[in-house]
Amino acid sequence: MLAEFDLIRRYFMSSQEASTASNGVTLGCGDDATLLMPQAGQQLAVSVDTSVVGVHFPREAPAFAVGHRALAVALSDLAAMGAKSRWCLMALTFDQRQFADDEATHLWLADYARGFHTLCQQHATTLVGGDVTSGALSIGVTVMGEVPVGEALTRSGAQPGDLIAVTGALGGGGGGLALWHKGERDLAHPLLRRYLLPEPRLAAGVALRGLATAAMDISDGLMADLAHLRAASQVGAVIDIAALPLAEELENTLGREAALKAALSGGDDYELLVTLHADDIAKAQQRLASLGLTLTVIGRCCEPLGISASDQSDLSSYVNGYAGWQHFSGDTP
Repeated sequence: MLAEFDLIRRYFMSSQEASTASNGVTLGCGDDATLLMPQAGQQLAVSVDTSVVGVHFPREAPAFAVGHRALAVALSDLAAMGAKSRWCLMALTFDQRQFADDEATHLWLADYARGFHTLCQQHATTLVGGDVTSGALSIGVTVMGEVPVGEALTRSGAQPGDLIAVTGALGGGGGGLALWHKGERDLAHPLLRRYLLPEPRLAAGVALRGLATAAMDISDGLMADLAHLRAASQVGAVIDIAALPLAEELENTLGREAALKAALSGGDDYELLVTLHADDIAKAQQRLASLGLTLTVIGRCCEPLGISASDQSDLSSYVNGYAGWQHFSGDTP
């Protein structure tokens, strides 16, 4: 088995040879800390996310997907702020005793690193440091991005009368988890890909600068995350259940009722939940269409602080029964 620093050099530093001041890294991996240089006129957006085996992803998940997913869910927070990703730190804890031998350990690490580095490259994100230690499998990822001063998207700007919209489609994460529990392992299945290989909407967040009045990513489920946005903005919401854009194959695979549950509270969708003035919807949809992404209006903000359905159906059955993911009380993968 490689020693700690040999392991770091072999799997997590090889891609950093080209790191120079041109990408804002004045001192990268290999020292006690990294030195970064944000661009003038930019605010630094920083977020940290932890992925734990058996809580955020299944123990048997492919190593490539584990690496991809650990970074993707962290980058999603930058997307919600309208930030462009620049750098990341990664702390990997894993137990070599779970592997049959050293070769199996190296194969897992190589595949994990490939998933992580591939997504880094897709979003021009440089891995600038981290840590590797022994223990139960978990990954902590800190992401850092830039957003022009005064242009960051936040949760607190929604106003009564604003429309509520979501990028892409909902329910894929919850639907994929349900399929995993049923024994599906083919990552070509669109629902399983949505769960294990989510795509952070970074380009969409940037495109929505200056248009979205409030934003956040959908990680814990639409109802739970909408509640956070409503609380921050002090608004109520009227939701059109029939307008919810359902993920590909979701209703065919789970049935209508379970598909709605996945869309409303399944979590792990990592789409963006945004509010916009009605006059800006068409412009926002055009910007996202150029990225190959949809923006669907699913409701509107209102004065009362509660939530209701536009068709007068009993939304409480969804809100109360499908509250979304909460740590220390939710299901595990």
